[in-house]
Amino acid sequence: MSRAGDDNAAGEGGLAALLREISACRICRDMPDGGPDKALPHKPRPVCVATSDARILIAGQAPGTRVHASGKPFTDPSGDRLRDWLGVDESQFYDAANFAIVPMGFCFPGLDAKGGDLPPRRECAPAWRGRVMASMPQLRLILVIGQYAHAWHLGPLRKRNLTETVRNWREILEASESDCAVLPLPHPSWRNSGWIRKNPWFETDLLPELKRRVHDLLGT
Repeated sequence: MSRAGDDNAAGEGGLAALLREISACRICRDMPDGGPDKALPHKPRPVCVATSDARILIAGQAPGTRVHASGKPFTDPSGDRLRDWLGVDESQFYDAANFAIVPMGFCFPGLDAKGGDLPPRRECAPAWRGRVMASMPQLRLILVIGQYAHAWHLGPLRKRNLTETVRNWREILEASESDCAVLPLPHPSWRNSGWIRKNPWFETDLLPELKRRVHDLLGT
């Protein structure tokens, strides 16, 4: 469901070839950044929905345990909250003609000592993200979720921390509007419920604009 971004890949054939390459990727296990002791401790299972049709890209962090098990992005409570933010149901969300879903790391990175997800693997974005992004010139809205996606997609528009970056969403939209609009979001994890309560402008100001843009692009 994507087109490769290099000169040797074009159209649906290139799309399928790029996804086959991603599906077979094992660099986080076989050639880990930092040496063999930093290797992914379980079998890689890349999760990426790159598409030549969708006009909206969800640029997330990395799969969690449930997504690692299902092989399908956002099959967890974070996905339920994200779909609520977007104002779409599951059938709309998982229609590749509507949404491309390309996390910063394609594989579940494992858990830290406290049981939380580790950061996206550092090998993934340098190896794949440029090609995947180049494969989707039809995109008109990129939703960047969490600090790692902010760092890659926003460049100098990123502020000192996630709160300041998301609070600056109007300036980021305006700066990116002429090409492909970019909208920063926090992660929809339920662990961020406290952040949402402390920042009521997110639900009163940003989410209505997010829903409006999504529904305009989906034609709903």
